[in-house]
Amino acid sequence: MKPASKLASKIENGDFIVTAEYRPRTGTNTAVIDSYVKVLSQGPVAVNVADNHYGIGASSLATSVILNRAGIEPIYQIVTRDRNRIALQSDLMGAALLGIKNVLCLSGYHQSLMGCPASANVYDIDSIQLLAMVKKMNEEGRLLDGTKMEGPFSMLIGAAANPYTNPIELNVLRILKKVEAGAVFIQTQAVFDIKLLQQWVEALRQEGITERVAILVGVMPLASTDEARRLRETFTDINIPDALIERIKAAGDLNAQKKEGLTIGAEIIKEVKNIKGLRGVHIFSGGNEAIIPEIMALAAI
Repeated sequence: MKPASKLASKIENGDFIVTAEYRPRTGTNTAVIDSYVKVLSQGPVAVNVADNHYGIGASSLATSVILNRAGIEPIYQIVTRDRNRIALQSDLMGAALLGIKNVLCLSGYHQSLMGCPASANVYDIDSIQLLAMVKKMNEEGRLLDGTKMEGPFSMLIGAAANPYTNPIELNVLRILKKVEAGAVFIQTQAVFDIKLLQQWVEALRQEGITERVAILVGVMPLASTDEARRLRETFTDINIPDALIERIKAAGDLNAQKKEGLTIGAEIIKEVKNIKGLRGVHIFSGGNEAIIPEIMALAAI
């Protein structure tokens, strides 16, 4: 079946796409979600629901359902770190039962990076195998072992990529594998260096990848120099240039630094719009969803 989500329609129509992020909180207070419904409904076509990305939060599936019922189209994130193929297929069928139409297939950060070093990981399958599994469920209506599913199953399939991973030849090869496995859209890690982004996009264009998948560039407004340094030290896949950190520092106090971080993010969005082969942006909120309409207004999107 063909996915019937708003995001799927945007991709098919060739529109410039904006997605954003919601990070489920640690707890069961639905008032927290309710407080962000208005913010999340102002602009993004769909909203990623993080799956225990930086720590233990409420279920991505449950939170996706709550947002969906509030009129916000979710992108249900699912990671292979915490589930074997039995649980993955079960959760995916449950998501379809509950009306979820988009899924982002990830391996997930190692548990030591999200505050749970004593936890065992699973990694029964990797993200590329997960993509292929969802594609099989979509196209054949069957599970990995061939079991026939009853009823419709249709998910728009997404994957992640990091433009800064070297060597670039292997980077491109891995993305190609994800596209062939079933990815229809790709959201990148946060980008701060446009020159390196352009080199990566050109490599993808040469392989014809940009014609086959919608690439959404990750944009993360930095709130301060301390946040920038902490992210760079903790997550090696986040490349933040020294010059950018110095620019934020030169802005002044924390309020001024936050405004400068938003300005830089808006500048990145404007540059992304002019790069051939890119289809949109994905705004990382870092748990501060209130910045989403702010940066969209600054970037005039």
